[in-house]
Amino acid sequence: MPHEVIMPALGMAQDTGLIVAWHKAPGDAVKTGDVLFEVETDKATMEVEAQADGFLNQVRHHAGQDVPVGEVIALIGSTAEAVETGDAPVTAAPADATALPAGHNVIMPALGMAQDTGLIVAWHKALGDAVRASDILFEVETDKATMEVEAGVDGFVAALLAEAGEAAPVGETIAVISAKKPENAVKVSRAGAPAPAAPPASVQPAPKPEAKAAEPNTPARKPSAPVRADRRILASPKARRLALEQGLDLNRLVEAGYAQPYHAADIDILKSLPAETGATVQAASRRLTAELVTDGFAAFADWAKKHAELGDASALLAGLAAGSLARDHATIAVESFGQSRCYSVPAGPLNGITRADPDIAADLHLRDLRMSPITCVALGAEEAPVLTLTRSGAGLSITLECASHHLTAAQAVALVSEFAGRMEQPLRHLL
Repeated sequence: MPHEVIMPALGMAQDTGLIVAWHKAPGDAVKTGDVLFEVETDKATMEVEAQADGFLNQVRHHAGQDVPVGEVIALIGSTAEAVETGDAPVTAAPADATALPAGHNVIMPALGMAQDTGLIVAWHKALGDAVRASDILFEVETDKATMEVEAGVDGFVAALLAEAGEAAPVGETIAVISAKKPENAVKVSRAGAPAPAAPPASVQPAPKPEAKAAEPNTPARKPSAPVRADRRILASPKARRLALEQGLDLNRLVEAGYAQPYHAADIDILKSLPAETGATVQAASRRLTAELVTDGFAAFADWAKKHAELGDASALLAGLAAGSLARDHATIAVESFGQSRCYSVPAGPLNGITRADPDIAADLHLRDLRMSPITCVALGAEEAPVLTLTRSGAGLSITLECASHHLTAAQAVALVSEFAGRMEQPLRHLL
């Protein structure tokens, strides 16, 4: 079955994308990771990579065309048969689309170039609720971050097409917002079968059986859920921020059997858990520092500019930092001279680094304070790990600050050690 290439959503409020140029022609062979086309939004121009191996069989929209987010713009097939067409594209739709009310379709956004699906952490609005364009509609988690997504338009929630805890493909409609309050709001399962909407507010629900009284000073427990295989914790940005500010460890909720995702209200449960005994409680934050006698990066940046046409020193720093994370792809935010730039860094040569949408959550923040008089930092953990570069005599000082749920102790040590080695001898990154 051919792989559909859709117009990605590179920002929360993006409705369309302008195709700047195609890097492949119909019939060309493509591999996963090849730059397929360039798209421009009101914020940036981005290169979009192919997400499947094969051949570019069909191009439905050409350079210069403005295409709605979520529309199919090309097909990648298993044979070299090329069919170039300008036919109207086919958009993904739920199985029972005829049962859906008219209105604005809310799609699963693409928060990264290599993202195929997004996991809905929680809905912030219910069926029939009034929403404004700036209201938070739902939270979505990818393999990189958890993000809050705004409604985008004013209106009423007329349909919800996915449950919290379900993964939906990028570009698929997951909700409908209508201009008028719907008389019959609908809820559609992932299989496409409509489910009855929630009863109107005027209807009193049947009383629930009285629950067994809880033990004194013991919070009500959520239904237990299995721990994710990748050990990631599903939590809203607000819950993560409150846990960091109060020095709390979300892992304790997991160990106590409370079901994810966690929200701000769960922080009270976390605070009420009895103190651990017989073992040292895992620290809520980590801080490591490495001192380098010599700075090898400055000379490397000059060489890269003169001989490799790599003149963006911040991009080079992002490449060294991403290489230290030992991932196939990473998004690095580099802060220097009061400005922040976000970079998409694939594994491989440094010339593959591109600018990323600043709205995308970074895997790592890198603060370059080498030109500042600041020589020591202790700012505390933030929503992503932070590496800070400061001067130390003729060398450098590298400080990592992160929360315990961002990196294990072993991962934190490995990150600082690898990055320090690359800053001292940048050519090791090219080996």
